[in-house]
Amino acid sequence: MNTLGDAQLARMGSDPGLVAAVDQHAAVLRDAIPLDRETLCDYLLGFLDELRHGGWSFTGEPDGPALRLTAVCWLAQELGFLGDELPA
Repeated sequence: MNTLGDAQLARMGSDPGLVAAVDQHAAVLRDAIPLDRETLCDYLLGFLDELRHGGWSFTGEPDGPALRLTAVCWLAQELGFLGDELPA
């Protein structure tokens, strides 16, 4: 959330294109995994491992990995998984 999520979620308020792209990624996640805290967290950790292994880093541009990470952050926020102030 600190590196990407907070800024991207704030940006969604004024960028309808970003909202649409994030919504598409969120729909893929809704169809692929159960949206409970543990499964979403496991998905996120596995996805981040793949990105690190591939040498990806966030440049500030909404590329595919950034959109997917933003979708995970958005879902976690929408589902109330961040309310207890545990790190996401």
